[in-house]
Amino acid sequence: MGSLPTSLALGLRQVFDGAVLRILLKSVAVTIVLFLLVATGGWHLLDWLLAVGGLEDALFAGAGAVRGALSFMLAVVGLWLTWRIVAMAVIQFYADEIVLAVERRHYPAEADLARELSVAEQWRNALRGAGRALLANLIAAPLALVLLFTGVGTFALFWLVNAVLLGRELQDMVWLRHCHQPAEQAPVAKAERFLLGGLIAAMMAVPFANFLAPVLGATSATHLVHRKLQNSKAP
Repeated sequence: MGSLPTSLALGLRQVFDGAVLRILLKSVAVTIVLFLLVATGGWHLLDWLLAVGGLEDALFAGAGAVRGALSFMLAVVGLWLTWRIVAMAVIQFYADEIVLAVERRHYPAEADLARELSVAEQWRNALRGAGRALLANLIAAPLALVLLFTGVGTFALFWLVNAVLLGRELQDMVWLRHCHQPAEQAPVAKAERFLLGGLIAAMMAVPFANFLAPVLGATSATHLVHRKLQNSKAP
C-alpha cells in the first residue's frame, strides 16, 4: 500500500503546478455553470411535477409556497447526489490534459508512448462514467432512504458506491492512454483503487474541498498507475 500515500502526496503537489492549476480553474468554472443549469432545470421540473401531481395553486391557499419549499428541498438533495456526477464528467473530459501534464513532468518517456484520446473518445468516456454513476446512485437511493433513520447509514452507502465507481474512473483516466487492448488489466490493486476512490468521494462531500477533489484524484491516479507500471517492469 506504500504507493498510494506517495501518489497522493505527489498528486497534491502537482495540483498547484501552473499547467494543472489552469485546468483546475477551467474545470471548476465549467462545473459550476453546468451545476447551475442542472439546479435551475431540476427545481422547475420538480415544481411542475408536483403541480401535475395535484399540488396546484387552486388546491388550497399557500399551495404554491408549499410546492416551492418541497421543490427546493428535493432539489438540494438531488444536487448533493449529482454534484459528483457533474464534476467527474467534466474532469473526465479534461482528463487527457491533466494526465499529460503530470506525465510530461514526471514520466516523460511514458508520455511519448501514450496514445492521444480523440475528442469523441473523451466525450464517450465522460458520458459513460456519468451514466454508470447516475445508474448506481439511483439503484442505491431506495436503500439510502431506508437508512436515513440511522443518521450515517445513507452517507456511508453513497460513499461506498461512489468509492468503487471513482476508483475505477480515476484509474481508467490514466490507463486508457497506455493500454493497447481493452482487455488489458491495469496494474493497480483493487484495494488501492478503492481507497483512492474513497478518499476522493469523501472530499467531494465537503464544501470547497469538492472543487479540488476531482483534479487531485486525477493527478494522484496518474502517479499511482505509473509507479505500479514501473514496479511491474523492475527486475
